[in-house]
Amino acid sequence: MTMLDDRAKLLLKALVERYIADGQPVGSRTLSRATGIELSPATIRNVMSDLEGLGLITSPHTSAGRIPTARGYRLFVDTMLTAERTHMQTPSLAPDQPQNVIANAAHLLSDLSQFVGVVIAPRRSSVFRHIEFLRLSGRRLLVIIVSPEGDVQNRVLFTEAEYTASELVEASNYLNHHFAGMAIEQVREKLLVEVESLRGEIASLMQAAVQVSTEALTQTQDNVVVCGERNLLAVSGFASDMGNLRRAFDLFEQKAQLVRLLDISARAEGVHIYIGGESHVVPLDDLSVVSAPYEVDGQVVGTLGVIGPTRMAYDRMIQIVDITSKLVSNALSHK
Repeated sequence: MTMLDDRAKLLLKALVERYIADGQPVGSRTLSRATGIELSPATIRNVMSDLEGLGLITSPHTSAGRIPTARGYRLFVDTMLTAERTHMQTPSLAPDQPQNVIANAAHLLSDLSQFVGVVIAPRRSSVFRHIEFLRLSGRRLLVIIVSPEGDVQNRVLFTEAEYTASELVEASNYLNHHFAGMAIEQVREKLLVEVESLRGEIASLMQAAVQVSTEALTQTQDNVVVCGERNLLAVSGFASDMGNLRRAFDLFEQKAQLVRLLDISARAEGVHIYIGGESHVVPLDDLSVVSAPYEVDGQVVGTLGVIGPTRMAYDRMIQIVDITSKLVSNALSHK
């Protein structure tokens, strides 16, 4: 960790705060006003030059002022961030089907931050809690599969034979009574063994139902929800660099990279901050990620976060991510 004296720390903190607020390179005159301490312009220039030598600030070529580097932001976040609990209107997230909670949380993160909200959905279990058949027409049935988490999947099944309402009830009762709570793969194996003791047409209906349930429960679902990418177009400085924007949008397209990025923070407790360019975690110099894991009934099952420009109000983002992770945990837990 870079060793700075108190004066250098004070100036760096003032410079980062000023730049986050205004987005303009900060000159020594602005700094002396911002810190409120009497320092000669020469002293400030010397300290700035030291900070630049340490790679904490840099001067954009067109301006006399300085801006923080990723390392400067990192030092600020780690040692100088005074996260005042500003009174945030506590948003709400209603308990609902998991897919809806996840989608609503991504919207909430994006709305509150005005940047990009990302949520990694819990990995779905391939266990079913309940199965039901609805007749759509002659040989078309709707199979309704409910997972232990309350996720509901529907699949249309085309059958060889036409089934009566009582046969459908018989088949679903048998499956629910004997197999609820088992992994769908186990159900398939057990059914093969028990088929002999079942009436032929009911057995084939159940096998077909288990087949579509397997696909429904174990399909590789799109387990990353991204919301608010367009907000980056409004970020001055970031949006003027087409290369930056293109790389950012590529990142949101490549969901796998986002999952890796957020999976790292699932193993850590509380809110984590990744600042672009300083690590191999964030592939972009000008993006930062503020993320936190969320839980269902005390088990960490996923991660959520805000992705925005390195020039963001970190204290506010920490609060937004922290609150949203608690809201998602509450909405998904079986209270």
